Amino acid sequence: MLFNHQVLNLPPALQNRLQAAPTGLSRRRFLKVTASSGFALACYPLLPDNAQAQGAEANQKAGLKPTQQPSAFVQIAEDGIVTVTINRLDFGQGVQTGLPLILAEELDADWSLVRSVHGTNSPAYADPLFGIHLTGGSNSIKNSYMQYRELGARTRAMLIQAAAQQWKADPASLSTKAGFVIRADGQKLSYGQLAKAAMQLPVPEQVTLKDPANFRLIGHATKRLDAAAKSRGQQKYGIDVRLPGMLTAVVARPPVFGARLRSLDDAAAKAMPGVKAVRRIALDRGAEGVAIIATGYWQAKQARDALKVEWDVASVEKTDSQAQLAAYRQLARQPGQQFYKDDVAGIAKATHQIKAEFVFPYLAHAPMEPLNCTVALKGDSAELWCGTQMAGMDGLAAARTLGLKPENILVHTQAAGGGFGRRAVPSNDYVVEACQVAKAALDAGLQAPVRTVWSREDDIRGGYYRPMHLHTAHIGFDAQGKILGWDHVIVGQSIVAGTLFEGMMIKDGIDATAVEGMKEPYALPMRLTVHHPKVNVPVLWWRSVGSTHTAFVMETLIDEIAQKTKQDPVAYRLSLIGDQHPRHRAALMLAVEQSGYGKRKLAKGQAWGVAVHESFESVVAYVVVASLQKTQPKLLEVTAGVHCNLAVNPESVRAQVEGAALMGLGMCLPGAAISLRQGVVEQSNFSDYVVPRITDMPKVAVHIVPSADAPKGMGEPGLPPLAPAFANALARLQPKRLRALPFKLA
Repeated sequence: MLFNHQVLNLPPALQNRLQAAPTGLSRRRFLKVTASSGFALACYPLLPDNAQAQGAEANQKAGLKPTQQPSAFVQIAEDGIVTVTINRLDFGQGVQTGLPLILAEELDADWSLVRSVHGTNSPAYADPLFGIHLTGGSNSIKNSYMQYRELGARTRAMLIQAAAQQWKADPASLSTKAGFVIRADGQKLSYGQLAKAAMQLPVPEQVTLKDPANFRLIGHATKRLDAAAKSRGQQKYGIDVRLPGMLTAVVARPPVFGARLRSLDDAAAKAMPGVKAVRRIALDRGAEGVAIIATGYWQAKQARDALKVEWDVASVEKTDSQAQLAAYRQLARQPGQQFYKDDVAGIAKATHQIKAEFVFPYLAHAPMEPLNCTVALKGDSAELWCGTQMAGMDGLAAARTLGLKPENILVHTQAAGGGFGRRAVPSNDYVVEACQVAKAALDAGLQAPVRTVWSREDDIRGGYYRPMHLHTAHIGFDAQGKILGWDHVIVGQSIVAGTLFEGMMIKDGIDATAVEGMKEPYALPMRLTVHHPKVNVPVLWWRSVGSTHTAFVMETLIDEIAQKTKQDPVAYRLSLIGDQHPRHRAALMLAVEQSGYGKRKLAKGQAWGVAVHESFESVVAYVVVASLQKTQPKLLEVTAGVHCNLAVNPESVRAQVEGAALMGLGMCLPGAAISLRQGVVEQSNFSDYVVPRITDMPKVAVHIVPSADAPKGMGEPGLPPLAPAFANALARLQPKRLRALPFKLA
């Protein structure tokens, strides 16, 4: 969720700036390090130093980057087990299976012998297009599709070359299948037998990739590699890290963002069993907190509860949600920066008009695994363990915080129990905080790794929310539904202002994430004005970013025009889409066809709802069935039509859409909002911040448009169109249109 489809093609100057960011390792040194640190094609004793140097020099002369080196990504053991290192965080989206699947396809590996592990902040695991470590923007499969195909093909070529040397045969005469190199006479050598010799060979720069018509893994539904561990409760996450002698810390944070300590009485906390130290530490956004370091989480939490703290909140802005909404409404009436500048004079001449206001609250990410990070200081170096979406940036932030050289920081990416953007923070807040805690422990004479853990309440009150937004729309159209003018205003905080991403994502004062999803794919004249007020509430991308609100506005208003002009909502959308957006048309028609829309009669009190939206270069259309049960809205059925180009693993695409649909439904449920009163977040746990339960889950069917084109993103596109499709169904059951999330019914 970092980059929308409008800003994925970064300008060359910006690409160069990102790629030039300090990593602490030159290419030459990286090649030598990877050759001697276990990132090897085979699990064997190290080669002599001269052999390592020769291999590194050969690979460097071939012009291969760290992201192209099989030695960093593939390990083949004697028993044939192939372990693939992924260059992303898997936090539920399935890349721990998808990326190995791509590599195994070109490698011709035996899939039953393939395993996967997470990488580190090594330069090898940077996004091959952006040059930074990044899991976000639904880019994992999209950006690494060719990378992992080529890695697999290079490894296969090296194995074939090793077999050819052993057999004294022409490599062109050899073939591969299911983990074996095969000679024309049928004789075989396993990959495990060849790996040691293969790893000593130069890496080919140019390789021939398979014809997609010959894929045996890609495009076929495949069970996830981590499914067994997760279903048995054996999956290890960042919060499960255990190191010898490890201590656990919690932090008392101020109730208002940016506040500092006025006074602290920690005598009772220090006297509690298991407490090793209590220290003041610097926090994010200039704030101050108190770290309690103890032998376990419960001991630390109990001690935190015993602190007597007074906070100085007089010098910081104290946001109040009601006052903020009033200020946004006033701002919406003022001139601002314009994103679309079409002529909307036709509104005044229109026979039909709509004036609408939409309100969207702050939203917490609320992953099931709260934030955590473990730090082990070792002299002039440090190791970190956390589920991070930006391992490289977190490593650099750790180096700055700890006063160490970047090359002496090793970040071990751990599987994470959700994140939805919260583990990709440009300020690196929770990682920096954990490093501050580790420093405080060292200052207290504690020579031990320290795991800093956030409670559920810490997580929900800890900030970095999806921004609150206000939309206003004034639309004019004729009796046939032709839109003559659409005057639109968006008011909301910028996510990227003041961050590394500001230069690439803010143009003419407008944050691109705030307007993504507006207007397209519909042919209509729009004037879009944007305001970005500054508010003392930290904000961040939230799964599908701007499309979380823009899709709702666009799809409910388009639907309302169809309803007012007595047109079928599907036919009306298709007329506006025209022939310029075939992927939208295909996704929508597939959902319509598979749902039975227009062909079957619904029970009394039920209604159809439709929405279609593109985000991160994939299109998802929903046709839903909803009802009002004793004035309570209920989503009964969801049929999805998905166009993501090639579905590498259709099983993962379906799972992504199902999960995103449920999260989209969660935005609709009463209580799904973060509000502030006098600067204090009013919600604290799932008792007052609503998330969908299993009883809310409708029947979901996901259908994928067949395509052989290179894959696009699927981590987020399933979320945006769910809420508007639901709202559009409810609009057929009650006279009043829903203009806010979560739903508020009279």
